[in-house]
Amino acid sequence: MTLAYVAGPYRAKSEWQLVRNIREAEEIAIALWLMGYAVICPHKNTAHFGGAAPDEVWLKGDLEMLARCDLVILTPRWRESAGAKEERLHAIACGIPVFEWPNVPKVLRGSK
Repeated sequence: MTLAYVAGPYRAKSEWQLVRNIREAEEIAIALWLMGYAVICPHKNTAHFGGAAPDEVWLKGDLEMLARCDLVILTPRWRESAGAKEERLHAIACGIPVFEWPNVPKVLRGSK
């Protein structure tokens, strides 16, 4: 399966906004699964882990997972997120194609 990574804002000034960010990424992840992708959605992987470790721990782990993906999908508000901007640049540096939701290609079978 082609492995997609969802990148977009996670951290927020309020709990309500944090949940909104998670829900947005979650909806995109579900849509990608239904399109035939396998999906890494870091928003769900470490949801509500804030304060359990420094943010750098999660960000470093996210970049490691991203590097193993076939493509990155940016949420509509990705430009609001320093982390998503870093993920985008990391993907480009690794030669991983980056797309903005909802402009996602048909699943590329057997790309890795």
